[in-house]
Amino acid sequence: MAHFQQSAISASAPLTGKKNIGGLSPWRESLAKRLILDHLGETLEVTELARACALSRSHFSRAFKCSTGLSPQDWIRQQRISLAKQLIQNTDLTLTQISLECGFCDQAHFSHIFTRSEGITPFAWRCRAVRALPSLNSKRSQPSAAPTGIHV
Repeated sequence: MAHFQQSAISASAPLTGKKNIGGLSPWRESLAKRLILDHLGETLEVTELARACALSRSHFSRAFKCSTGLSPQDWIRQQRISLAKQLIQNTDLTLTQISLECGFCDQAHFSHIFTRSEGITPFAWRCRAVRALPSLNSKRSQPSAAPTGIHV
């Protein structure tokens, strides 16, 4: 999870070589992203993020979008989907548990947002991810040994 958070914090709008005029200062952008990632499973209000950065809600929202290329709400949603994909692929948690762990109010909302973002349902994404795992594919392709001690 720490690697996920660090890569998400350092991910920003495409680098153009120009100073990001009108965006958040680096410390404010880092603070906002850290607060988001530290509280991803909770309800996040843009007003709280703006207050932590000592900015008005509207100024913070505009500057955040200028810095990251996404509105605060869209960036939060993107991080929640990224975390959900990691949990789907790397854990045996149910989709309901994953939806709550990622800060969605329920599985239906999670499924709707995930499908809109990825173009596939979370269940179908999990099936695809499981099929792509090399360890499972190699086990499936090998014939299973007959149990010992049983005579046919």
